[in-house]
Amino acid sequence: MRSDRSQKPVHPERYDEAYFLNSCEGYEEFVASEGEHLSRRLRQSFEIAEVKPGMRVLDVGCGRGEILRRCAELGVEAHGVDYAPVAARMARGAGAVCQADAKRLPFPSVSFDRVLMFDLVEHLHPWELDQALSEARRALRPGGRLIIHTAPNAWYDRCAYPVVRLVRLLMGQRTGYPKDPRAVIPANLDVHVNEQSVLSLWRVLRRAGFRAQVWLDTPPQSRDEGPVLAVARHVLFNWPPFHWFFEREVFAVARVAR
Repeated sequence: MRSDRSQKPVHPERYDEAYFLNSCEGYEEFVASEGEHLSRRLRQSFEIAEVKPGMRVLDVGCGRGEILRRCAELGVEAHGVDYAPVAARMARGAGAVCQADAKRLPFPSVSFDRVLMFDLVEHLHPWELDQALSEARRALRPGGRLIIHTAPNAWYDRCAYPVVRLVRLLMGQRTGYPKDPRAVIPANLDVHVNEQSVLSLWRVLRRAGFRAQVWLDTPPQSRDEGPVLAVARHVLFNWPPFHWFFEREVFAVARVAR
């Protein structure tokens, strides 16, 4: 169900320099490499986009500009937009950037081969997401693709996280597992307003006129916790229906429906 417009957009000043350098996905790699390296999540998302020389790419919610920098290294004409004044300033050295709203893209129709929305949709209320996807559809060239990454999987937060938290508390791990999963990264309490599941993202993309492949993934698990937990982890992250709830990241590749 669509939400009404009484839900006010997150204020752009919420996305200050502290947010981009201490909370926003990829900040550790950005700070350590001065923007040269992508985080595992951003690198995986960019690989899925299959950006090639000669393409025109639009990065919606470009943040600090790492993706624009990677596009420039490939010889790709890339443009970035971000709602936050701080992000627009931070990314300006990485390429063509302007401060703009995802709901009103300042580009002609049929302009881009790829539109990227990495870690953006969870920041948009449902009515905003509808408009942003409509704009992405307008901006895409025939045969172009919209690439989305969003986290967390809403079903993980609602169903799996309480189980994970209980197990961790029983194991004596009293820190790092607050009752509200958004509080794991405190900044998200103010800016995450619309987490998606595979099903909800597929539905909203279809409503916007896209044909979409939507799937789940999860960060690599390298914990050494004994054979019992290793088996449980394998089952929960790989077997349906459990993995629908325990995998934490949602990806989508969408094309304009004919």
